[in-house]
Amino acid sequence: METQTQRQTVLFIGAGRMAEAIFAGLLRREDARIGEIIVSNRSDRERLAALQARYGVTVTQDWREQIGRSTVVVLAMPPGDHKAVLAELASQIGGQFVVTVAAGVGTQLLEASLPAGTPVAWVMPNTAAMIGESISLYTYGQAVHEEHREILSLLLAGIGESAECTEQQIHELTAVTGSAPAFLYRFVEALEASAVSYGLSADTANKLVAQMVYGSAKMLKQGTPPAELRDGVTTPGGATAAGLRVLDERGYAEALQDAVVATNARAREMAEK
Repeated sequence: METQTQRQTVLFIGAGRMAEAIFAGLLRREDARIGEIIVSNRSDRERLAALQARYGVTVTQDWREQIGRSTVVVLAMPPGDHKAVLAELASQIGGQFVVTVAAGVGTQLLEASLPAGTPVAWVMPNTAAMIGESISLYTYGQAVHEEHREILSLLLAGIGESAECTEQQIHELTAVTGSAPAFLYRFVEALEASAVSYGLSADTANKLVAQMVYGSAKMLKQGTPPAELRDGVTTPGGATAAGLRVLDERGYAEALQDAVVATNARAREMAEK
């Protein structure tokens, strides 16, 4: 098997959208440290053929055929599939760097399932990885060295920004960074429905709300606290204040907190099955 300082052969077990986002990001960077990308999916031949045609990656329906020559293994399948795959992987792995991108699956589970001394990492990206704009949380296991950190930085750089956290923090922040885009999209759906109710077309409503969200996000990215930005829109006793009062009366902040707790709990539950 190649050492970590040589060109890496990265095997993806799973060929979904997140796997595609990560290896597409690697290919865009054209880093000499990445030698070959192998993508596996046991059932969807059409998906594999499409990925091979678009990206020129190596594809296989059986990851076991490629594990021996891989140096990095990215587990990109649903959380509930991890235990079965890890049980098989444990008997075939030999020092490869194993990375999971599944919600609820931490480094402790990886280390408990794989041979002692296996270097592992957990990454929690979000769907904005598909356009290179994810914020990805990550943490390492106990056997990781600097070479592994460099490889993980390559995986992360291709899909957006990242922040190192403890495993417990990632469990607690899964909803905030990983699932919260769905909360935002539900918010957008409601605003678009309101706009349509006033006679706008669906396309126009989408354009208005999407640009509002985009512009607001850019202002947040400049570093101004959200409370300060909110106050900048809100005149005391004015129209915006009336709308915020309704949200407060309906428990807007509390509902979001409850959504975060429920999301994190379910993520852990799925990973433990």
